Amino acid sequence: MMSAMFGSVRDRAGRLVPALVFCSSLRGYRRSWVPADVLAALTLFVIAVPEQLATSRLADMPPITGFYAFAAGTVLFALLGSNPQMSVGADSTIAPLFAVGVAHLAPAGSPQYVDLVGILAVAVGVFVGLVWLLRLGWIAEFLSAPIIVGFLAGIAVIIVVHQIPDLFGLAGASGSTVHRLAFTVGHLGQTNGRALGIGVAVLAIVIAAERIDRRLPGALVALVASTILVAAFSLQGNGVVVLGSVAHGAPRFGLVGLSWSTLRSVAPIAGVVALVVVTQSAATTRAFADQGGYQVDVGRDFLGVGAGSIAAGLVGAFPVNASPPRTAAVAAASGRTQAAGLGAAAAILLLVPAAGLLKDVPVATLAGVLLFVAARLFHGRDLRAIAQFDPFEFALAVTTMLAVAFVGVEQGIAVAVGLAILDRTRLSARPQLHVLGCIPQTTSWAPISSPSEPIEVPGVLVVLFATPLWYANAIHFRDQLQGALTRATGPPGLVVLDAIGMSDLDYTGARSLREALDDLDRKHISFAIARAGEHVRDSLTRSGLLQRIGEDRLFPSVDEAVTALRQVSPDSPADASGA
Repeated sequence: MMSAMFGSVRDRAGRLVPALVFCSSLRGYRRSWVPADVLAALTLFVIAVPEQLATSRLADMPPITGFYAFAAGTVLFALLGSNPQMSVGADSTIAPLFAVGVAHLAPAGSPQYVDLVGILAVAVGVFVGLVWLLRLGWIAEFLSAPIIVGFLAGIAVIIVVHQIPDLFGLAGASGSTVHRLAFTVGHLGQTNGRALGIGVAVLAIVIAAERIDRRLPGALVALVASTILVAAFSLQGNGVVVLGSVAHGAPRFGLVGLSWSTLRSVAPIAGVVALVVVTQSAATTRAFADQGGYQVDVGRDFLGVGAGSIAAGLVGAFPVNASPPRTAAVAAASGRTQAAGLGAAAAILLLVPAAGLLKDVPVATLAGVLLFVAARLFHGRDLRAIAQFDPFEFALAVTTMLAVAFVGVEQGIAVAVGLAILDRTRLSARPQLHVLGCIPQTTSWAPISSPSEPIEVPGVLVVLFATPLWYANAIHFRDQLQGALTRATGPPGLVVLDAIGMSDLDYTGARSLREALDDLDRKHISFAIARAGEHVRDSLTRSGLLQRIGEDRLFPSVDEAVTALRQVSPDSPADASGA
């Protein structure tokens, strides 16, 4: 387990001993990598400044905390993670997720709210770290692709609803998504044209820069230009809302208000956030490792991201996550190591003393940036592809989107995962029993409907049940076997069960198989099993079925079972299996 974090070195005696691996992407650093990493650091810096400010706004946290979150996430991931290009910091996917949850515990933006978010960040980091320690990364696999698409679409809706008032220069609203929408629609007559013009212009600049070249700092250019515009023309006096005073002192260390009751309150939110962080981090590190042709240790990357959240919480910031867009920017700039991220983090920390200059940044500017982020989270093409593939999975994606956007993030994910598991259970409880036939002039057997045109051998019924036989499908198995006997060509004297896909057999399944054997005995039909795995053999032994069937009735292949046991009749060709 600890190999995810430990490497090995040789001691004085030449023996390999475990050694803690820090900054693995910087080991063996070469001078030739410096130009690429410097360019990647500059690219990451100009992207991160407006993005982290906007994400802080989305999280209802002081603007400066976005810089601290980016620095904490970047440094800890560079120290403990394995991916040389992945960028970790404040992320717009999880920001509205925990903001909505914590807002139910304390007024958004209040000192108590900030304290709770810090505690939540540490809890998220601990949960993600436990995923590494206990090897629980498989939990993220319960979020299927349709659920993830629906979840991201729901987050996009939340971002849009939260940012429309800022875009139109309206007073902010609180409460549910429906309440916010109603409030905004009811106050559209109070729209500030200057704020709306700034927000739309920023959105247009960001979109244009993205389409021309993703490395262009459209968001930073828009932020600087709009800030200068507001200051030069005193637009704040004309109703354009700005960030105002930005706390830019040193970060505070420690947690305020920590108690067991507080932990119980934030734990459910932290669990959901951690699940999303694990899912997005795993997807990001694997995708860019495949693209870049290098190896990563996903477990160590969980450790790095989790440690980043803990550090962010301890300096008064909020949870961090792997960022696919920022990672793509590093990869596009040919960044070779985490030196690029460390360089960007250092530059952002150097910017902190001058953060007072950000007081004239219009909130409409950040709204424009976040609306662009929301558009990238809403994957309409994927929704169309899901709809064309399977109406049920499309309904699952839409249900997730609506539940996340209008009911709650935790409830939305819980409902979606529950429905997905229910659907999988429904399908596994009603698997198809395949009737096999022999492919002419071979010893191979395949389903009757396959293109190789296998033929049924008279007097023999071969069936394939390619799934575990368990309590949910036990009765279904027995009924399908009975139906296959009824439809068989000629009265069968032998039934062979191909168990190659039957990886397990529980007590209810064993009882159902026993009842099927009773029925076959009454009809004087012989029975054999082909290609049974160790788990099935063990279950047959424990249930007493192996003694009843007979060890000599278990065969390594279907053809050997049929050859050894079938009752040859005048109308059954002797060479049906190529003999």
